[in-house]
Amino acid sequence: MLSSVTAALERLRSAGRPAWLSSPALLRTEVLSGLVVGLALIPEAISFSAIAGVDPAVGLYAACVMAMVIAFTGGRPAMISASTGAVALVVAPIARGHGLSYLLATVILAGVLQIVLGVLGVAKLMRFVPRSVMTGFVNALGILLFTAQLPNLHDVPWAVYPLVAGGLALMVFFPRITKAVPAPLVSIVVLTVITVAAGIAVPTVGDKGTLPSSLPVPGLPDVPLDMHTLTVIAPYALAMALVGLMETMMTAKLVDEITDTRSDKTREAVGQGIANIVAGVFGGMGGCAMIGQTMINVKNGARTRLSTFLAGFFLLVLCIVLGPVVSRIPMAALVAVMVLVAVGTFDWHSVKPATLRRMPVGETVVMAVTVVIVVATGNLSIGVVVGTITAMIVFARRVAHLTEVTAVTDPDGSTVVYRVTGELFFASTNDLVGRFDYAGDPDRVVIDLSAAHIWDASSVAALDAVETKYAQRGKTVEITGLNDPSAHLHGRLSGALAAGH
Repeated sequence: MLSSVTAALERLRSAGRPAWLSSPALLRTEVLSGLVVGLALIPEAISFSAIAGVDPAVGLYAACVMAMVIAFTGGRPAMISASTGAVALVVAPIARGHGLSYLLATVILAGVLQIVLGVLGVAKLMRFVPRSVMTGFVNALGILLFTAQLPNLHDVPWAVYPLVAGGLALMVFFPRITKAVPAPLVSIVVLTVITVAAGIAVPTVGDKGTLPSSLPVPGLPDVPLDMHTLTVIAPYALAMALVGLMETMMTAKLVDEITDTRSDKTREAVGQGIANIVAGVFGGMGGCAMIGQTMINVKNGARTRLSTFLAGFFLLVLCIVLGPVVSRIPMAALVAVMVLVAVGTFDWHSVKPATLRRMPVGETVVMAVTVVIVVATGNLSIGVVVGTITAMIVFARRVAHLTEVTAVTDPDGSTVVYRVTGELFFASTNDLVGRFDYAGDPDRVVIDLSAAHIWDASSVAALDAVETKYAQRGKTVEITGLNDPSAHLHGRLSGALAAGH
């Protein structure tokens, strides 16, 4: 079934028209997948609203608007964007400290920053984020999502605990019966029916705020347009923009691999910015690509933008029509959903003893640093930046130790040849000057760099220093074996780096 749909998709794409227009099978797949994803978005959008400390309507509006907008502006067909836990964690402090209007202003500014970053080609920079940092990012996200649920388990009626346990059990075992309906949705429905039918008094979604009963109305946030507002929201907007793009690029790369297709990462970055701006204008908390819902969509066979648009459209209809029902959902059900999401997000394989024994110590350190910084600061982007810098330092130390200098003297004693092997850059050339015997070497010295590469000005300066020390003793130095890039850099900088000293 899936192979035939894929074949039809390729034929119709080559014809230059939306594939689902002429393929009933593909249209059915896209519609049903969009409906399933729309249903699955409800519990998580509400849960992420709770994390951000805003009314459920704010998260639901964001999910609706972002999914529908990104269907047109995004660069990765079939990928779902909506309100997410990562973004909720980033914007929660601004929502708690300054209110909804400042949150919406933050979302709009984050969208603008994402457009700018997309145009500047930030998507290409994702290849410089090491895998160990990505692993630490995912693990820290899982920890933060779990700890964010703890307030909902403190000082609550005793019935909350068995409800949470029951919800977890349903989500674990129900997929063994069928995967046609999302297990989180089944868990929420069952727990809601139980609490309503039995009259169990526990905190509900309605206690968190009023659900939307009408379409969102566009409008600009009511905040002063001055430098004070900008200084308040800018740090959170930048963090949201970076975190959102990181999650989005990771999700897009995953979908590319699953579908064996390529996506336009720059368009996706710009599209995320547009979607966040529109979400903020319509009263949504903003978001980014959702790994879980995207996997549901793709594994159901969806491959086009139609499923993404319908996921947002169906979610909007469900909120408006079924708002009173949704308000009676017990918070225990949402806590169970988020606990399972947190457990599923954490990369357990990365912390297995067998994995840690095989993994280089530096890689494990980078992952641990990323996790610790993210958990300590509550800011995913800070953790990724610090983790990436740590990875660079580890890499520099590792490569620096690979540089070797060996000397061979001619039988007649008139010439010594130093063979330098490895990558020459600021870390590996710190002790290069001390690797030569200036007093004991003969009058002619050859430095063979055929097995080395010069990367920066520090390396050129170190070679200049070596030549200077030999020249002070009346000896000549010949540098040979430079490859073209190294020769160009050396020729441009040699002799020009000692000015002012």
